[in-house]
Parts: sequence; C-alpha cells; structure tokens
Amino acid sequence: MSIRTATCQFSVEPDIEHNRRAAVRQVHSAADQQADVVHFSECALSGYAGVDIPDADSIDWDRLRSATRDIQAAARERKVWVLLGSTHQLTGASKPHNSIYVINPQGKIVDRYDKRFCTGAAGKKPTLDLCHYSPGNRSVTFRVKGITCGVLICYDYRFPELYREYKKLGVKAIFQSFHNARKTVVEDESYNIWKTIVPATMSCRAAENHFWFSANNSQTNPSRWGSFVVRPDGAIVAKLPLHKPGVLLTDMVFNANYFDAPKPWRERAMNGQLHSGEIVNDPRSTDVTCL
Repeated sequence: MSIRTATCQFSVEPDIEHNRRAAVRQVHSAADQQADVVHFSECALSGYAGVDIPDADSIDWDRLRSATRDIQAAARERKVWVLLGSTHQLTGASKPHNSIYVINPQGKIVDRYDKRFCTGAAGKKPTLDLCHYSPGNRSVTFRVKGITCGVLICYDYRFPELYREYKKLGVKAIFQSFHNARKTVVEDESYNIWKTIVPATMSCRAAENHFWFSANNSQTNPSRWGSFVVRPDGAIVAKLPLHKPGVLLTDMVFNANYFDAPKPWRERAMNGQLHSGEIVNDPRSTDVTCL
C-alpha cells in the first residue's frame, strides 16, 4: 500500500491572487503526476500575519474565501486531496485560526486543523503568533486509500506529545506545514537554528513513531530550508532546493520493512512503563549507594 504525496512549495506573498495562482498551478502539476495528496505550506493562501502581511485585519476575507473555492474546484476537477494552509476567520473580536483545510477529492472541506501551539510567551502580553491567531485544541485525521493521516503546523513540532497522540489514533503519515521564511522584526539572523533543528526534529519524530512525514515550507527569500520528506526510519529521502517553487513527489510505502528500533517497547512506554525487560528484585539494585 502506498500514497503518492506532492509536497509543494512556492513563495508565499502578501497577495492572495498570487498565492491562488501558484497553488492551483501546483495542484494541476501534482495531479498530472498521479498524486493522491497535494500538501501546501503554512498560510500558503492567505499569507502569514506578522510576517507576509501586517496582521489579520489586512486580509480581504471575501477574496480569500473566493480563492479557497477556486482551489476546492481544482481538487474536485483533478480528484485529489488538498491540504491548504490558510487563515480561518472567526466571529466578532476573536483572532482567526492559523489553519490547514482538509479538502477531499470531491472538493469539499471535510475538516480543518487549527495550529495548537502558536508562538509566544506564556502568561505575558501576546507576542508573535499569539498577537494574530487563536490556538486550536484538537487533532485532525483523514484516511487516504485506507491509510490514516494526521495534520500539524510548524511550532507544533516542538511538542512530542502531539505525535504520541497521533500514534494512539493509528496515524501512519503526518503532513506538517511550515513557514520558515521571510525574517520577522523580532528575529536575529545571526542566530538561525531552524535550518538545523527542523529537519533533525522531523527525523526524530518519524523514527520515534514510525511515521512518514511531508514537511513543506514557504520559499520566500530568505527561506531556512527546502521542503522535504522523511520515511519511518528517520531518513530524509528527498528535498526541494531553496528559493525555487517545486512539487516533490514521493510514494509513501506502508508495507516496507523500514527499521523500527523502539517497536518492541513503544506501546508499553506510551502506557507509562518506561523501561524494557523485567525489573529485578535485588538489594544491590535498590541500594543506589553501594559499590
């Protein structure tokens, strides 16, 4: 069993029409190559508040909804799943969600993942994401060709609990959308850990949980890393170059015998038994001060 995934990147701009054209073009390109799932980066359609655009008040919501419908129509025409990064408007004074719309091959939005961990300091005046977005509070799964898939967004990667939650839900592939591009006013470019830590963390999360990963990124210059795919043993199997639009096709194979070191003990570790084998009843084991 396999899923052909199209991990897409383009330069996300403060122009919904530009982003719409790029996304529709890549949906068609992916479908031409028999993709099952077309995966876009964080805020790919709307632009990222505080980075690409000043704030959520800058968004033309009618135009954004119209552009979303165009991408739904492309999904329906080409009969592919589309995972579309965008901004989801809430009511009244509520800040919007930073979201991934899950669009099925009939062009219907069947679910929506809202970024749960928005960046910003706890217990202080909101900064970064929390200035602009309301966090979500739920996992999202969908099934493609019998395979259960999950969705996450960017800073969620810092929280391994989310991946264990998906493991318990039977997920076998994670589609995680990032936006590590275009410097914000609070960033110090002399310290750039993202290009190192993001690929390394995705490899670790894959190997811990035996997941496939599609991890994409905006290619607005400067971008920290090119979109990439990780297989369940933690190996990064392919990636796209920096600062160039592209569609990365990967056949995620689920019956392959990829190395899975924690498999014998993972389930009981998830249930709170944090050791392997059997504990011995030996006084020289319990006496931690003896030689």
